[in-house]
Amino acid sequence: MDTLHAPWRIDYILAPKISAGDRSIFTKIAQSSDDQANLVIARDKSCFALLNSYPYTGGHLMTVPYKQVPDFDGLTDEEMTDLLKLTRRCQGALRTVMKPHGFNIGVNLGRVAGAGIGEHLHIHVVPRWNGDTNFMPVLANTTVLPEALKDVAAKLRSALAS
Repeated sequence: MDTLHAPWRIDYILAPKISAGDRSIFTKIAQSSDDQANLVIARDKSCFALLNSYPYTGGHLMTVPYKQVPDFDGLTDEEMTDLLKLTRRCQGALRTVMKPHGFNIGVNLGRVAGAGIGEHLHIHVVPRWNGDTNFMPVLANTTVLPEALKDVAAKLRSALAS
């Protein structure tokens, strides 16, 4: 049997886990000024967007409210509108930069629903291409990213700035 390696995952596996009551990783990123290191591609009044550091596919990003809430009930109507408008802008930027054939856009509320960061609401925007499901994710639980995250982030920042 051959072994497939995904060495970038070890950083996530070995990273200290945040205990209950602490600021989420999204809150820490929201309060940081190092957008390049954190792969932040856009900031708006009440929310921001960043590339997923452990993506399902190239261009996988998330839109996140600055306010740390576990679900939509914690947002004002204005914050909800801002979050959805930024999600729409990011979808447009991905369409321009990466030319996907479709998108998966979704929210996982709670750990049992698949939320890795259940304490902080976020919306996943995942570009998809015809035929992009292949043996790598199905058999090896691994993805192949054809472009470096920092390069994708720079292209999306540019597209979102215009």
